[in-house]
Parts: sequence; structure tokens; C-alpha cells
Amino acid sequence: MSLQPYGDLVELFRAIVDIESVSGNEAPLADAVGAALDGLDHLAVVRDGDTLIARTELGRAERVVIAGHLDTVPVAGNLPSRLEDGVVHGRGSVDMKGGIAVMLQVAALATAPARDLTWIFYDHEEVAAVDNSLTRIAATRPEALAGDFAVLMEPTSALVEGGCQGTLRYTVTTRGKAAHSARAWMGHNAIHDAADVLARLAAYQPRSVEVDGLTYREGMNAVDVRGGIAGNVIPDRCTVTVNFRFAPDRDEAGAKAFCRELMAGYDVEFIDFALGARPGLDRPIAREFLASVGGTPLAKFGWTDVARFSALGTPAVNYGPGDALKAHADDESCPVSDLYACRDGLLRWLG
Repeated sequence: MSLQPYGDLVELFRAIVDIESVSGNEAPLADAVGAALDGLDHLAVVRDGDTLIARTELGRAERVVIAGHLDTVPVAGNLPSRLEDGVVHGRGSVDMKGGIAVMLQVAALATAPARDLTWIFYDHEEVAAVDNSLTRIAATRPEALAGDFAVLMEPTSALVEGGCQGTLRYTVTTRGKAAHSARAWMGHNAIHDAADVLARLAAYQPRSVEVDGLTYREGMNAVDVRGGIAGNVIPDRCTVTVNFRFAPDRDEAGAKAFCRELMAGYDVEFIDFALGARPGLDRPIAREFLASVGGTPLAKFGWTDVARFSALGTPAVNYGPGDALKAHADDESCPVSDLYACRDGLLRWLG
């Protein structure tokens, strides 16, 4: 399918949605986006797998990176797209093909921007971080991600959400002694011992903290409990898995130390970790962005790829069409008014 970046934005959006691109099958959409970019003479385009990187080389004093992922979660009977009452329905309409449509049209229209631009259309975001193409690109060609400011076109209902929370998971395992449940006094129930772990989590008071003018609220929750092997055996082991969402003022050492303190007396095993990102809204380039797109910035609750840019020293925000609460839903849908708001906001800012 041919994509027309200079044409009607809603038609472009629907054409992008209608190219199925579940993680691992991004190639057809990458081909279509690549063909559209190749027709834009003001951009130098490089393809890396199913990721496309398009750059202006105008010698501007600052460079902005604008990125969005091509893949979606699996289709649930919600393709092809349909337009009803100013709302486009379909898989990926929120997460995040509206952002891709805005990127592609602005990339076509912004031929002489006030700042140099790097457009990144990337694959494998909806799966494990190790498969995310930004992981590979950050390791093999970090210069491609370099900039003075970055915008990730994640769905935010056309509002600015700065930075993101960090996230980690850890396990706490209680150990008992197995016995026949008819003679329970001969054993020791590890599941019962997990009650103390759960009580600590229930008593935990989430911290709210201001970072660069935005208020982040933390959360610590049990997300999985496993124990027992049969209906007539006293369990000798129970494992509670906990997810900690933390504000971007914490580093890895501090976040893990807090978890160990909360679970003092237990062995804590960390099984994954992703650092958060400060929004950097105190920088002049960020203030200019906010003034151009309008609205009151909010803290990003959740982790996004803005953290990758932050780790490289580039402040980053989330800004894109669609309500994040509709992401991945069977009734995923995006109002076209969000598309126009994001497109026009970016064009005002880029000049």
C-alpha cells in the first residue's frame, strides 16, 4: 500500500493502521514508510532492519529527535480501520499509528525547520526490551539517537507527559517444610509465611515526589504469588513477585535499596530493572516546545522509551494522539482531533 504524506492526514492514518504490523511483522509497514520517506529530498534516509532513520542536515545549532514505533500488539478482530463520528477505530490507532501518521506528515512538510531533525520509525517496541530495535541502535550507532531534545509519539491525548517512571521487579521467597496436609503439624506452611510479605506491601504508603515541576506517584504491588504442589501437601515454598514503579529521581542503587529495606529479613532477588527518565522541562528548548504545543504538562505514569534518550543525556517527553487508556484494547480508537492538534503543534514548534 502506498502512503501519501502530503495528502489528507486522516486517510494517511487509516492507511497506516490498515497495514497490519504486529511485533515481528513490521516489514510491510517499514517498506511503505521507507518508500514515502525516499520521496522526500530534504531527508537522508537509512534503514536498519525494520527501523528507518531520516535526518535533515541543515547545520542548525540544535537537533531534535522525534521517534515512534511501528509495531502493535496482536489484532483482535479490529482491522481494517473504520471512521465513525470523527474517531478512527482499529488496532494500533492509539498505540501508536496516530503518532506515526503525524510524524510522516510533519517530516514531509517541515522542509526547512529551525532545528535539525532526526525521525526514527522503529520496530519491536511491544515485546521484550532486548528485541527492541532502539536497544540495538543505542549499542551500535548511538549517534543516531543523539539530540538536544527528544519527543516520543506515545499516546497522551495530545498533552505533554514528561519523562517516565522507572520500573523493577523482584521476588521474595518464603520457605517451609513439606508434609501431608492430614498431619500439618509435621510441616511448616510457606504460603502462610507469605502473609507477612503481603502485609508489608498492603501497609506501604506510596511516595509522591516533584521532579522538574511534575509530580510522580510511586507504587509497590504484588503481581504474582506461587506456591504449593498438590491439594494435600503442606507447601514448603512460596514466591511473591513484586513490581515497583518509582519516580525518576531514584537511581538503580537507591530503588533497589528501598525494596530491600521494605523486605528486611527476606532474601530479595531482582529479576528486571529499567531506569526512569527526568523530563528536563527546565531547559530552554523544552520550554519552547511547551509554549508551542500548549497545555499543562503531566508526569508520565509508566515506562516508555524516553528513558533510552535520557540515558544518553537527551531530555525527552511523550506527546502523541490517542488516549493511553485505550491502548491495546479491543475497542482501540483515536479521535482525529488529536491528530491535527499534534501535527499543528509540532509544525508551530519546528518553524
